[in-house]
Amino acid sequence: MTILYIRQPAKAGFEAAPDCQFALAGDNGNVLQQGERSLGALGELIAQARRVVLLLAASDVSLLRLTVPPLSKARLRAALPNLVEEHVLGDPADCALAASARGADGMCTVAVVQRAWLEALVKALLAQGARAITVLPAQLCLPLQPGAVAAALTGADGALELTLRLNPDEGMGLTLPPQPGAALETLRALAAGAPLFVYLAPALLARLREADADAAGVTLEADNWTHWIAGAKTAGLDLLPALGTAGAQARQWQRWRWPLRLVLLLALVNIVGLNIEWLRLKRDAAALRAAMRQSFKSAYPKETALFPAAQMRRNIAAAKLENGQVAADEFGAMSAALGEALGPLAGKGAVAALEYRERALSVKLKPDTVDAAATAQVKAALKARHLELSEPVPGTWQIRLAQGAQS
Repeated sequence: MTILYIRQPAKAGFEAAPDCQFALAGDNGNVLQQGERSLGALGELIAQARRVVLLLAASDVSLLRLTVPPLSKARLRAALPNLVEEHVLGDPADCALAASARGADGMCTVAVVQRAWLEALVKALLAQGARAITVLPAQLCLPLQPGAVAAALTGADGALELTLRLNPDEGMGLTLPPQPGAALETLRALAAGAPLFVYLAPALLARLREADADAAGVTLEADNWTHWIAGAKTAGLDLLPALGTAGAQARQWQRWRWPLRLVLLLALVNIVGLNIEWLRLKRDAAALRAAMRQSFKSAYPKETALFPAAQMRRNIAAAKLENGQVAADEFGAMSAALGEALGPLAGKGAVAALEYRERALSVKLKPDTVDAAATAQVKAALKARHLELSEPVPGTWQIRLAQGAQS
């Protein structure tokens, strides 16, 4: 999986859609691809990256160090507009506000950026298929040496963008005229004598070294994505949650458009198939009922065929009874079969009581008269006569007509 890092130029140049510096990196930070393109031309890289990390120009993000009371994250988020009101120009409601964790000294860093502009950037990334987005202030992504100040100078539209990190929690940005020497003097003044590490584009680095701009306490180094990627991993102040539902964590239903359509299509196919099968079975059942009624009416034309199958069984049983035939599940037939199956046990008086109910014969045995072997012998004898023997409670047999046997 890959992460796409994008350095967004200062907002002053955003109206002209300037090119953004980008780097596609692996999870271990190795740079796979880098270059400069406009934000709208990064759609392919944005769509294939697991996450997009957007680095806002330092001049577009104000970092404030404020003393805050010990509040939960939700309450602190609600209190931020009142806390920053005296430190920002305009209405705090027009700003996206994000706060770092409260330190031991009771202070935290609050990042302030114009909400409408940030929403426009995030929506542009989402429209190009971004899966997850992180928005960081560029000044917090500069690698910082202990006790030193870090800065970066980049050129954009005939101007220089200055990014300065004073300490782990503070930083700033300026847009300066295209005069590298003067910009370096400004950096020295802002560093206030602290060791200064300045990262420059190769062209600017060559110009300053030709002008012998190196001085004591100032280290000039070539700018590269390795610095920014390492710093972004420890920035710790994501501006995206400040947008609420407009952020990248909001549902991106457009990404699920075709999967949802496919699910709906499969559901529709299954529903239609089930209904077709139900209609076929309904027709078959109606045809079967009609055939049964016709067969019953042909045999018994004077009777009304309400329940043909039950009426037919009842009429057949009555006809057998009239002819002297007893149904296999009648009391007389089942008791006679039981007497034959008992065999030698019949003379021992093992049966205490007989009860016939719901076409089943219940036999209550006398205690200690029938053992397991005798029970198995009786069960086998009844099975030969198409009867089933079960023992729902000890000492009581229940005899029924075996399933599939005709009465």
